[in-house]
Amino acid sequence: MLDAERLAILTESAKYDVSCSSSGSKRANKQGGLGNASVGGICHSFTPDGRCISLLKILMSNDCQYDCEYCPNRRSADVKRASVTPDEICELVINFYKRNYIEGLFLSSAVFTSPNRTMELLTDTVIKLRKVYNFNGYIHLKGIPHADDALIMRAAKFVDRMSFNIELPSEKSLKLLAPQKTRESLILPMKKLSTALTYDKENKVKKGGVIPAGQTTQMIIGASPESDGQILRLTEALYRKMGLKRVYYSSYIPVVESPKLPTVGAGLLREHRLYQADWLIRFYGFDVSEICDEGENLSPDYDPKCAWAMRNMHLFPIEINTAPLEMLLRVPGIGAKGAYRIINARRFCALDFDNLAKMRIILKRAKHFITCKGKFYGSESGNAVKAALMLDGIKETREQLSMFSCSSVALSALSGEI
Repeated sequence: MLDAERLAILTESAKYDVSCSSSGSKRANKQGGLGNASVGGICHSFTPDGRCISLLKILMSNDCQYDCEYCPNRRSADVKRASVTPDEICELVINFYKRNYIEGLFLSSAVFTSPNRTMELLTDTVIKLRKVYNFNGYIHLKGIPHADDALIMRAAKFVDRMSFNIELPSEKSLKLLAPQKTRESLILPMKKLSTALTYDKENKVKKGGVIPAGQTTQMIIGASPESDGQILRLTEALYRKMGLKRVYYSSYIPVVESPKLPTVGAGLLREHRLYQADWLIRFYGFDVSEICDEGENLSPDYDPKCAWAMRNMHLFPIEINTAPLEMLLRVPGIGAKGAYRIINARRFCALDFDNLAKMRIILKRAKHFITCKGKFYGSESGNAVKAALMLDGIKETREQLSMFSCSSVALSALSGEI
């Protein structure tokens, strides 16, 4: 039986991995089973930004053979070590689920013994959960670099989502900070999973397919010298060539000492700006070349959409009642939902600023870039627009979020709309 001390060690060790989320899985319950990841099931309790709440997040072991400089569980770290068996994890998941503590499982592990042995035990765990314990809830499994393809593909048939964390954005940084990992050991499994997902989709495979909720990855920001432009180009390639569901960014925090690592963290603002740029790539039709040059970082003063709009003032103002959807999506203060509301509403009548306010468009930003029925209420001076947006950006970074807040800051943080 899993004791409290080992549970504390392994859950604490798992907290640094942010690449777990739930969406898109349709694994239905079956007679005599526990849990449900299908539509309407317990694991579809989402927060507005797509995260699934109440996942048990645990490592099978933190006794790692790798010596990645940034990792608190690296081989040379002086920390307490612990491991659990597949049966112990299965019993813990079932008991926690029955007590309504959790709605699903995020399972990862340090590389102990060998990559294949680690992946084999992780695979045995998820198979036992499905076949022996009849657990039909959500499972996210983190893949092990250098593990055999057959083990990875076998596990992919029993879990809802997998992630191979890239961790560092370039091969050079991997060699410096994580020498046991290679770009190929992370990218090749992602490619194979992407190919399998495409095959399942084209052949309409409903049962026995792989990772119905897709795959994700994580990058550590600030532990290595890559610019935001380089990071976002990699992100764009992962979305468009591999079909990833999400790329997560984890701001580097100096929790371990190493002469190869910075002594100060990257800061949450940089992480926040990357998530905003990520949202523009996924939902707003932006290319990375429009957001940030390869060797540059995103502006700390403005969100990426505002920065783009100020560089392209010659395209504005646009008329709300006639502008195409593609341009509405590029107006600061008009999010994706707001743009579609405008498109639908203007079919029935011409919209004015009062109508936009009722649609929760952020007019203090948008007014500088739009007209309504030919009327313009923004600033005509580019410097005045920059000053107004900068003040709004300062307020955004300082305002404390509230669970019940309806402010533009809270809406942006929850929905990604900018």
